Amino acid sequence: MGRDRYRFGDPAAPHFVTMTVLQWLPLFAQPAHVEMLFGALRHHQRESGLVLFGYVIMENHCHLLAQAQDLPKVLASFKSYTAKQIVNRLTARNSPLLDLLAMHKARHKADRTHQVWQEGSHPEVIEGEAMMRVKLEYIHNNPVNRGYVDEAVHWRYSSARDYEGRPGLLAVETRW
Repeated sequence: MGRDRYRFGDPAAPHFVTMTVLQWLPLFAQPAHVEMLFGALRHHQRESGLVLFGYVIMENHCHLLAQAQDLPKVLASFKSYTAKQIVNRLTARNSPLLDLLAMHKARHKADRTHQVWQEGSHPEVIEGEAMMRVKLEYIHNNPVNRGYVDEAVHWRYSSARDYEGRPGLLAVETRW
């Protein structure tokens, strides 16, 4: 998965992953782009056996606690598809963000004009319940620590609600 120094352990084990927008641009401040992420995640839940244990989507990155038979392949597909969708939307709107996505594109990415995601996903294999709890707390408190909300359950684009017994926006497995 890219030129990342982090590597997937068992590709079928649950992992904590972080996917960041190039140059930390706030692409997910636009709800339409978040919906593209959700649509792609739902697709992979149905078609690729992706299991989400937790997630948060911030304005310029997202964290997932996820598992799939071949998680690196699922994430590569997710990033490729969502990048194309986002670039298409920005192109249709003639957004100035396109210039930034082109200017900061890695030189070796010669097969495209724009780059949405930074390379890699910094995967960390989840090595037990204690680590799962730590990562869930980190994910859910991300918007709180940024000062966006007072309580994690108030962040719309997070699985914190699911862990409080309230409906979230994506299917999440809360028993692990």
